[in-house]
Amino acid sequence: MTNEVLERVRPLLPGIAGRAEATDANGAVSEETMKELKAAGVLRMLQPERFGGTESDPVHFYEVVRAISGVCGSTGWVASVLGVHPWQLGLFDERAQEEVWGQDPDTLVSSSYAPAGRLEAIDGGYELTGHWSFSSGCGHASWALLGGLVVGAEGRPVDFVTLLVPAADYVIEEVWDVIGLRGTASDDIVVDKAFVPEYRTLRNDEQAHLRGPGQKVNTGPLYRMPFASIFTSTVTAPVIGAVSGCYDAYISAMRDRIRLSLGGGRFSEDRFAHVAVARAASEIDAAILQMNRNMSELYEYAAKDEEIPMELRLRTRRDQVRGTERALDAIDILFKTAGGNSLKRGNPIERAWRDAHAGSVHVANDVERALAMYGRGEFGFTVEDNLV
Repeated sequence: MTNEVLERVRPLLPGIAGRAEATDANGAVSEETMKELKAAGVLRMLQPERFGGTESDPVHFYEVVRAISGVCGSTGWVASVLGVHPWQLGLFDERAQEEVWGQDPDTLVSSSYAPAGRLEAIDGGYELTGHWSFSSGCGHASWALLGGLVVGAEGRPVDFVTLLVPAADYVIEEVWDVIGLRGTASDDIVVDKAFVPEYRTLRNDEQAHLRGPGQKVNTGPLYRMPFASIFTSTVTAPVIGAVSGCYDAYISAMRDRIRLSLGGGRFSEDRFAHVAVARAASEIDAAILQMNRNMSELYEYAAKDEEIPMELRLRTRRDQVRGTERALDAIDILFKTAGGNSLKRGNPIERAWRDAHAGSVHVANDVERALAMYGRGEFGFTVEDNLV
């Protein structure tokens, strides 16, 4: 099946690439780029059809994310994160979806899922107060998905909740100043005693068991897929994409380079360079192929409305973190063998190296924890985790 959105995005890539350095320097994706992404349909790919979306196959969505990330890691990251939230919003009560998209289906939602919110149960919902960090692209959004804990009578947490909050109820603190993914403007969100009605909340237990009020109206297979599989892949796809794009830039830059050391000669004729390129290319291919395989199998189960095996959910998580790890291995090879020129600020290799490593520190990319869960499952033990 043709990826129509990708076909619309490809002509935009040179312009996004041309703005990549400014995106990095300015700390945010430009409005020009965001308008282009909206017009191409990137940010509606996982949005319910009844609200103007296309309910695309996730494989196609991540293909588009990788293409954008290949020319600008920050833009790809923002497209991926803002592009996945319509999927989660599709699990919310229909009233919440109507509030967000009823007047404008291009309305965007950012997030910060850490349970940093204090919830007080009041009539009809909750009073929410909190301070959240790392809300990528929040300046482009009109709503935010924020994490909070429901505390029981004994003062202990009894449930994790995601709350949908309008921009009128929060303040954005511009604090983002980092070494990689600089253009994502992943700023802080502050809420002080905002009322959140019950229908604008989604409980973690519902998500973990592949349920949500929105499934009553959004009946397509997309909304029967695991949050953990979709969300974690959303933060790995830009990393793989940035490295894949870096690989292309590396091959182009190094093909005609003449060494001034190690005996001189053309870099492209060095057999050690050949080995380095082969290793990097293999790591990138493996990461992409495993991600596509797992997403396709998950979608197939959902399309048949069959229970998704825990073995597949664990394998998806395993390959997702390994995808990030493989991408880092590949870009470290490229960065090292490109020589001193890779240290110069502003070149595609240097920027992609920073962006990939920055993306790797996201909590979803905790390699050892994810691999330990897979091993535990293989030995027959029960695995309980929010990100499976």
